[in-house]
Amino acid sequence: MYKEVLRSIENIEIYPIISLLIFVLFFLGVFIWVKTMPKDLVDHLKSLPMEKDEDQTTEKP
Repeated sequence: MYKEVLRSIENIEIYPIISLLIFVLFFLGVFIWVKTMPKDLVDHLKSLPMEKDEDQTTEKP
């Protein structure tokens, strides 16, 4: 049943190509954004999980 419905749609073969193109362009954009990120920002973001926040309390209620 589903095959017949999909076959009845005109130009349906373009949708997988568009989806793949969007997927590749998105990850290519993220890769370029990461590669062009300034080194000092990367170092700052790298050290964030290890910094101790003075405003947080370590006591549990």
